[in-house]
Amino acid sequence: MSGSMMHIVLAGLLAAAIGPLPAQEIGVPNTVPEQLKDVGIDQRLDEQVPLDLAFADENGIRRPLRQFLRGRPAVLSLVYYECPMLCTMVLNGLLKAVRAMPLTIGSDFDIITVSFDPKEKPELARAKKEEYVARYGRPSAGEGWRFLTGDEPEIRALTKAAGFRYKFDSISRQWAHASGIMVLTPEGRLSRYFYGLEYSARDLRLGLVDSSAGKIGSKVDQVLLYCFHYDARQGKYSLLIMNVVRIAGVATVLCLGAFWFVMAKKERRKNKEHVEKIPDIA
Repeated sequence: MSGSMMHIVLAGLLAAAIGPLPAQEIGVPNTVPEQLKDVGIDQRLDEQVPLDLAFADENGIRRPLRQFLRGRPAVLSLVYYECPMLCTMVLNGLLKAVRAMPLTIGSDFDIITVSFDPKEKPELARAKKEEYVARYGRPSAGEGWRFLTGDEPEIRALTKAAGFRYKFDSISRQWAHASGIMVLTPEGRLSRYFYGLEYSARDLRLGLVDSSAGKIGSKVDQVLLYCFHYDARQGKYSLLIMNVVRIAGVATVLCLGAFWFVMAKKERRKNKEHVEKIPDIA
């Protein structure tokens, strides 16, 4: 790997580590590679992604983004298909997380992967889709995981709305970018951000259930959402100790109540048997 390419990869990894912070808060020193400047992910929580933007699907058919949202939450991943390392690591991390989840692509949620390189065309997107759908191994992913390409104006509008900042390095002829994924509500609002190259299956599942307003997931997921709180700064779910204590307290009361009920019932039955054994003196 060339020195300039290594800088691109290191820039992306560092940008991912500091992803939630805007550029002015990062305090990037002069010693940081030029490729890192203006690169990162700024959270746009609860903001609307412009759904009228048109992108081409894997077959080259251009459609507005709203048509790829099918009434359920979606994971948005911004990559480029000829990326030599970082984007593949992002997609691999996403694949690993979704394979570990009970929720299924195409029935519970969708994934929208968009190339931010306007030079890339549907042929590249189709090859990526075939690879990752095959590796996922569930038939519903064919319609549920879309790989899109687009023109410069639409790409810029989408990445700006998502807070995804990237930069082309003219020396290496590659894109410097951060690594992370976002969760969209069924209406196309930015709901959750997860950073880095490895994504917790639990956190992603909770993010999708949370974003669906309870329309997907199990009763257990709903309880977990009460116990865990999304930490926007860290981009993950953290345990809410007080809620756990409340649940434990309620469970303790219920257990004691059940124990008291069983014991009282046994005592009544014992007293009844004792009375029945007393001879009737007439």
